[in-house]
Amino acid sequence: MSKRNSHENKQAARERLRAERERQAKKDRTRRQLVVGGSVVAILAVAAGIGVAVSQMGKSGSDSAWTAAAKKDLVKPANTAGDKGTEIVIGDKKAKHTLDLFQDMRCPICSVFEQNVGGTIDKDVKDGKYKVSYHVATFLDRNFGGVGSKNALSALGAALNVSPEAFSAYNKALYAKDNHPQETKDDYAKDDVLLKIADGIPALKGNAEFRKNVEDGTFDKWALEVSDAFDTNKDVTGTPTVKLDGKKLTAPDGKNAPITPDQYNKAVDEQLKS
Repeated sequence: MSKRNSHENKQAARERLRAERERQAKKDRTRRQLVVGGSVVAILAVAAGIGVAVSQMGKSGSDSAWTAAAKKDLVKPANTAGDKGTEIVIGDKKAKHTLDLFQDMRCPICSVFEQNVGGTIDKDVKDGKYKVSYHVATFLDRNFGGVGSKNALSALGAALNVSPEAFSAYNKALYAKDNHPQETKDDYAKDDVLLKIADGIPALKGNAEFRKNVEDGTFDKWALEVSDAFDTNKDVTGTPTVKLDGKKLTAPDGKNAPITPDQYNKAVDEQLKS
């Protein structure tokens, strides 16, 4: 091999080695960029997660407000009875018969029950057939998270403080098909949602005292007491549950509450005849 060829071969080898080093260096730079970039993405993802967590804490931060409410002095709405104001009776107090209605404001079946049977109950109460004693739970807050059941109950207390009629109308509005959220959605945790629904009721629309009581949570402690009173009924395992003079009214299946006017009227008539 000539010196020339030997020199050229060595030069070519050096060029290949340099090219290979450059390719490797480029790969290393790219890898470092990907690692750094991935780290940035990961950091951003974590930051976003923290942002969501903080945001969610802000949205459900009212949990702490309810913890604080439990320690406050009890303020009972007007038109209630009992030591803690947990007796909510609508209708003629002298009516011979009592209908006990057990509900949760986030309960979808309670919404259907009110839409289907509420008008019949209203007529029966007006006719003096019976009075209605309301028992309101907040267990769906525990089951699904949130505070909507408690917040809606507190707002109902603000309506009851206005009048029994306002309470009944507001209860009906909260269960209306166009207003009632899915039980997994905590829409009733928001005061503005509750107030917007209340605007459809003449006695509550523009009522400054009602609005203040809702926004200030005046009856939050009372709502907790009503919920605790509900929980003492160990034979009530779900909502809606309906009792007439202490006996459960059921649909033909013998288990669930009557959900149609015909089922309800039949159950009531059978109970009153017994």
